[in-house]
Formats: sequence, C-alpha cells, structure tokens
Amino acid sequence: MKRFFKNLSIAICLISMMVGCKAVSRLNATDNATGKPYELILVCDQPQWASELGDTLQVVLKQPVKELMKHEPMFDVMRILPNNFKSLVERHRNIIVVNVNPEIKEPQISAKYDVTAKPQVFITIKGPDSKSVAEYVSQNRDNLLYVLEKAERDRDVNYSNRYPSAALRELIWQTFKINLPVAEDFLLRTKSEDMVWISQEFPTASQGFFIYKYPYEGKESLTAQALVKARNRFAQRIPGPADGSYMITVDKIADETGENYIPFEQEYRTMKIGDQPWIEMSGLWDVENYFMGGPYVSYTTVNKATNEVVTIDCYVYSPKLAKRNMLRELQHLVYSVSFDEPIVAKDTESQQ
Repeated sequence: MKRFFKNLSIAICLISMMVGCKAVSRLNATDNATGKPYELILVCDQPQWASELGDTLQVVLKQPVKELMKHEPMFDVMRILPNNFKSLVERHRNIIVVNVNPEIKEPQISAKYDVTAKPQVFITIKGPDSKSVAEYVSQNRDNLLYVLEKAERDRDVNYSNRYPSAALRELIWQTFKINLPVAEDFLLRTKSEDMVWISQEFPTASQGFFIYKYPYEGKESLTAQALVKARNRFAQRIPGPADGSYMITVDKIADETGENYIPFEQEYRTMKIGDQPWIEMSGLWDVENYFMGGPYVSYTTVNKATNEVVTIDCYVYSPKLAKRNMLRELQHLVYSVSFDEPIVAKDTESQQ
C-alpha cells in the first residue's frame, strides 16, 4: 500500500509539475534549445535498450498519432548511449535519461525544465532493474506523454503570444468575441460576418483553419451529427482547385478490398481548457469534385457572452510530407483562446 501511494504521488507530480511539485524544478539556462518539434533524445544504455524496457519505451513514445490515417509516431525518438550525451545533444528541447541501477530502491519518473537550454523538458526515468522500470513506464504512460505534449504545446502558445498578427487578432475578436493570438506566419484567405479562413501555404502543402459561428439552440447544437452538419455548411465556402470543387467531411471510406465503402465515424470527445468546456472532433476532409483530402481536428465551444456556437476547425493538406507537426501546431491554437478583449482591440478603438 505504501508503494502504491508513492507511485500515485509521482504520477500526480507529473501532471501538476507546473504548479510547484517538488519533483520538478526550473533552472536558468542561457542557451537556446535545439531540435525539431516532437523530436526527442533518449539516453539509454545498450542492455536496457535491448530489454523489455527499451521495447516499452518505443511502444509508448512511438505509438501512432490517432488523428492521422497514415502512420506517424507521436515522437521521433533518437536513442543515444550515455557516453555520447554531451555537447549539442545536451541542449535538445526534449530529453529522457534512463538510469537503471540496483542501488535505486524503486522506479521513479521526475522532470525538470530548462536544465541545459530553454525551452527544454528534461525527464529522468530510473529504477533498480529493467523489468520494474518497464512496468512503471507502462503504468504511467499517459502522464509521461502529457508532460512531453504539454512542453511542445507551450512552445507553440508562447510563440503565438510573442509574435501575433495584430490584424488577425483584431478581426477574430470583432467577428467572434474571442481572443486568439495567431502567429504572423498565417495569412487571411477570406472573411465574412460569421466565418474567417486563415492559412499558411507551401509549395506542396497547406496548413489552415477556419473559425465559424452560429446561434446556440441548446444541447442538440453540440451533438456529433449537428457539428458535422455545421462543418459541411461552412466548409463549402472553402474552394478546391477546380471549378465547382469545395471541402466536405468524409463520412465513408473504402473497405479492405477497395471495392466497397463503409461508414466512417468522426472521433468525438469533450474536454476542458481552464474552466471552458470544449468539444474536440477529428476525422478526414475531402474535396468534392476533386482528388484531394487530409485530416482535420475541430474545437467547438459556446460563447456565453454572445450565446453562439464557435468552432475552430484545423486542417492539413500534405500528400508528400509528414502531417503530424503541422496538425499539432494548429491544434495548439485552442489553448491560446480567452474571452477577454485583447489589448490590441482596445488600442485600435482608442485611435478611431
């Protein structure tokens, strides 16, 4: 029983590391962190890597991103030996160090921030033997992934807050009465009184989102069927490359034979960000009358101040390149949302 409560306390520390848990500390580091988003340095000796501990770590960290049809891992894991953990590698943005030593009494996971660079998350996994540590990692996989995902999310949120487009922030506030800082990399495509479409275009890819609103008419407005219907209504305003083509939501896919079609259900879950309830819905989008498509994830809430349903709908088109990082960057937008009037809007009004 004593062991159970200690394990539980460590798990809670992982979840609450930003609010003062003793297992977590912030140290000053002057160097900028290196590495790409969702890239991870795993420091692990060969005996542990070749054991069930190494297998468990790979299963947890490299499991497929659920929103994507084509396999992409949650993290790009670069495993190195302890004696190679130096120089530039020490300044990576995401680091996990594995320490197996019989003198350690029981498995533990701890995390620190900005140890050798910033922004950085530095996780230590340790225990007396590979088997017990593997079991502990498996039991606490959700907490481990939460810490790593939150670190990546916070980096995107901080970037948007540091380099926001004042014009887009003002437009979104005036249209929807939500405060959403959008990085300057994104550009406005179209706008109307109930929808804006914003994207970042690349030679072989597109990363975008559209925000739309409509009156809230009770709980029936927030069912999966109602959200898909609303999505299709607004997505039709996003034109495809050919005349008469436009975005739609995929509701059926080919079966294993490729000759028949079967229903495709959107993933639907409720969540809270702060005190605000949201609905996350994910699935696939397609283009009517054109061969084009990709994944989407939408976030819907009710703006109580206006009594309107507001949806932030994120999509990616990237037939040749990996989609994970582009989609995750868009998903992180919702964590920047507030319902307080932005300073940018106030300054603009005072100048008029």
